[in-house]
Amino acid sequence: MKGIVFSEFNDMVEETFSPEILDRIIEKAALPSGGAYTSVGTYDHVELVSLVTHLSEETGIDAGELVRAFGKHLAGRFATQYPAFFNGVDGTLDFLETIEAHVHVEVRKLYPDAELPIFDTRRHDRDHLQMTYRSNRPFADLAEGLILGCAEHFNENLKISREDNQHNGINESRFAIQQQN
Repeated sequence: MKGIVFSEFNDMVEETFSPEILDRIIEKAALPSGGAYTSVGTYDHVELVSLVTHLSEETGIDAGELVRAFGKHLAGRFATQYPAFFNGVDGTLDFLETIEAHVHVEVRKLYPDAELPIFDTRRHDRDHLQMTYRSNRPFADLAEGLILGCAEHFNENLKISREDNQHNGINESRFAIQQQN
């Protein structure tokens, strides 16, 4: 995973909890990187899993809930740092349809070695979208948090249901997303 993801996680932990908690979870995790990340560096996703696990132990908050909260945080940061991705898009469902054809194309230009998940979308009508997340990493909760963060960005209410599966080491989650506004 690219270092920007780890740096943003560390920022979220410092802002939401405290710098001391961040220091403790980094120390407990005994990470190969030492918890120092550069935005363009590439790091094993297992480090993020370890950080989340230790944060969950430290705070008593479910790991899935923490990862979804991180996804919301990350969506907000992306909206601030990369506003062009959100410009000209009318809402969350429209934005989600642009991930593979636009957002990931641009990410690959910046980070050619990035290993990105796949987001397949199918629009049923104006207010209903099915999105399938596929990745060799177990971050469907992160994807769900990103969806929720996009909804916050666009000031929308969504109803989301999710079905998780795993096939040959690939995590697959199907999201049924309905616009509520």
